[in-house]
Amino acid sequence: MQLTARAATTDNNTTTGRRTGIHDADGMAVASFILGLLGLLVLNLFLGPIAIVLAAVSLWRGTTRKGRACLGLGLGIADLVVLVTFMQLDNSVSWSF
Repeated sequence: MQLTARAATTDNNTTTGRRTGIHDADGMAVASFILGLLGLLVLNLFLGPIAIVLAAVSLWRGTTRKGRACLGLGLGIADLVVLVTFMQLDNSVSWSF
């Protein structure tokens, strides 16, 4: 009894799972960019680390959108830098306008 489906194969007997992995990595690169950009405005404590992790995983999986993943990584780091800067200026654990 087999509970999982077999991987689809192409004409040259290679699996298509590699293309799916790259497609997932491309989606993670875009998501890291969007979350990093949003994190500059709101919830940077949560969105910054998520953007960093998504960018790192997408780069590790070999995304075709390396620029977008690097921007997501940079924006995630910038989120945390903005948080620390405003916390120091406000002398509190969190910051507000």
